[in-house]
Amino acid sequence: MSKRQFFLGMLLASLIGGMVALAGVSYFLQPQGATTFEEKQNASFVNLLAGENFTIPDGINFVASAEIVTPAVVHVKSTLGYTASRPRNPIEELFGFPPGDENPMQGPGSRNPMSSGSGVIISSDGYIVTNNHVVEGASQIDISLDNNKRFVAKVIGTDPTTDLALLKIEANGLPFVKFGNSDQTKIGEWVLAVGNPFNLNSTVTAGIISAKARNIGILRGVENNLQIESFLQTDAVVNPGNSGGALVNLAGELIGINTAIATRTGTFNGYSFAVPSSLVRKVVDDLLEYGTVQRGLLGVTIRDVSPELAEELNTELPVDQGVYINGVNPNSGGEEAGLQPGDIIVGVDGRETTSVSILQEMVARKRPGDQVKVEYLRDGKKMEAMATLRNFDGNTKIVEKEVKKTYEYDGVVFENISDDQKERLRIAGGAMIATVGRSAWRSAGARPGFIITSIISEDGRTRISDAENLLEELSSLSGQEIVVLGMFNDGTEYYFEVELD
Repeated sequence: MSKRQFFLGMLLASLIGGMVALAGVSYFLQPQGATTFEEKQNASFVNLLAGENFTIPDGINFVASAEIVTPAVVHVKSTLGYTASRPRNPIEELFGFPPGDENPMQGPGSRNPMSSGSGVIISSDGYIVTNNHVVEGASQIDISLDNNKRFVAKVIGTDPTTDLALLKIEANGLPFVKFGNSDQTKIGEWVLAVGNPFNLNSTVTAGIISAKARNIGILRGVENNLQIESFLQTDAVVNPGNSGGALVNLAGELIGINTAIATRTGTFNGYSFAVPSSLVRKVVDDLLEYGTVQRGLLGVTIRDVSPELAEELNTELPVDQGVYINGVNPNSGGEEAGLQPGDIIVGVDGRETTSVSILQEMVARKRPGDQVKVEYLRDGKKMEAMATLRNFDGNTKIVEKEVKKTYEYDGVVFENISDDQKERLRIAGGAMIATVGRSAWRSAGARPGFIITSIISEDGRTRISDAENLLEELSSLSGQEIVVLGMFNDGTEYYFEVELD
C-alpha cells in the first residue's frame, strides 16, 4: 500500500467516525416525542453557551458598564426663548394667534422651539455636564432621569470654547458616573456611548477609540478664537440627541462627553467625537468654583509641523511632527520663558506633543499662574523651559465671573447690552430681556435675548439708551398700551404690543 493510499484511508475513516459520533449524540440528546419548540431547543448544542458553562471575559463585558452608566445619563430638553428666523406673522394675528400661543396650523410648539440632547450626572447632589450647544439660548431646561423623574435645571456655567455646560438639579442620592482618565485610553480600546438619540431614552452603543486629539473645526467663530478641539474619535453610533451624553470605558468610567458626528446626511456616518474627560473635569471644576472657565495662555501663535509647512518655509524641519511657533506675543508667558519664532514644541509636561490639538488641550487644563514644562527644538537642539501661563488680559489673576446688573419690571428682567453688541448691531443703545416670567409680556411675545431699542406710546416714539432708561419710561407710561421695537442678537428685527399695568 502506498503512502498516499494510507493517508486517504485514514482521512476517510476519520470522516465516517465523526459522522457516526454526531448522529449518535443527536439521537440520545433529542427527546423522543418532543411536542414544543422549547423542548426541541433545550436539546440543542446551542445551549452549551448558556448558564455557568459560558462566561464573557471581563475585558469585553459591555453589560456591567452599561448597568453602571445608564441610570446616570439624563435626557435634556431645552425650551428656546424664540426662533429669531421666524418673524412676527400678521396672517396669524389676523386669525387670532397672538405671539406666544401655539398655532394649530403649524403644529404644537411652533412658538416654543425645543432643543433636545443628553447629559451626565457627575455627583450625587445633582450636578450634570452636557454640551453648551444643547442648552444655549434656553429659557427653561427640563431634565428627565432614567427612572422618568423630572426636574428643572439651573445653569451653573457654560464654556463655548469647549462646548461644555454645567447644570444643577435639586436632588440628592443620585447615581453618577465617575471620571476616568482619558489620557490612558488607547486607540482600539472598546468604549460605550450612552445617550438619547432621536428621543430614544437610555440608548447604549458600542465601538472603539478610532483616534485621539482630533480637530474637526466645528467650534470656529468662538469669541477670542480660543476654541479647544482635541476630540476622542470613536465609531460607536452617535446620532442627534446623543450630544452631551457619556462616552465610557468598560469599567463604567467617563472618558468623554459626546459632542459631534462626522456626517453628510445629519445622521451617523461612521465616526463621532467626544470632549476628553481630562478636559471636561477641569472645565466643570472651574464652572463650579468660579462660575467661569479659567484659561491660561502660553501666548504664542502656532501651526502643525507638516511637509507643506516645510515647503512654505523653504527649509528642512528637524522633525515630522510637532508644533511650530510662528510668533510670540509681547509680555506673554512664552516670551518670558524664552520661546522664539521658529522653535518647534515637541512636549508639554512630559507628554509628547505632535499637534496643535494636543498642545491646546494640555494648556487648557491649566489656570492663569500655573506653570508648564515646554520641550522644544531650536536649530535641531532639544531644549526645555518653564512657562508661567497668563490670562487673556496678560496677568496671572483668576478671572472673576462678571455679574451683570439687572432691572426688573412686571416679571421681566432686563440688562444692559455691551459696547460690542452696539457696534455689531449698529445701534446707539438698548436694553436686553434676560428672562420673562409668566406675565402679559410673555403672552405678548417678549422673549429672552430680545434687545429693546425703542417704544411707541401715545406720546410718540422714544429711543431707549439702557435698561435704567427703559424702566423710567415704562413707569411713566403705566396703564397705556405700547409697541416695543428692537432686534435679536443676529440682527433680526421684531416688535410686539403690550399693555402696561
